[in-house]
Amino acid sequence: MSWTIAPEPVNSPAAAALWRAYYTEVSDRWYLLHEGRRTDPDELEREIAADTGDGLAPPRGRLLVARYGGEPAGSAGVRLLDAATAELKRVFLLPPMRGKGGAALLVGAAEDTARELGADRMILDTRGDLTEARALYARLGYTETEAHNDAPYAEHWFTKDLGATARPGGS
Repeated sequence: MSWTIAPEPVNSPAAAALWRAYYTEVSDRWYLLHEGRRTDPDELEREIAADTGDGLAPPRGRLLVARYGGEPAGSAGVRLLDAATAELKRVFLLPPMRGKGGAALLVGAAEDTARELGADRMILDTRGDLTEARALYARLGYTETEAHNDAPYAEHWFTKDLGATARPGGS
């Protein structure tokens, strides 16, 4: 089996299913940690519907969908914040797909996409309980930095200099 990664509309069936899986997991993790319960189903539906992902659509953004053996397995989004800075969003792999190298490939493809959009720096934020994500970003050369936003659940902020050229063997 092999990985493929390609841009896809944020409202495609695969992208919508991955967004639902992503949001459900991160929301449930937060509520289980802080309140000992899963996300209320009505709240989950409202929040999923509220974030349409429009910022990840061309011309200033892209949503990448990773497939493993042809099946949707994960996603990563990029949105251009200014002429030089892109933000990494929605990096996610379905649980059975983890540990197969897809996360690093997704982030690398997102970095290439950011470069194509003209960015030479990628920023992101994440939560403290998403330890796997923080470890991934550190392993891929992201450095923790001062807060660059006041997002309600952001607890850690990272940046990476993308340089002017695509990485060797880019997607």
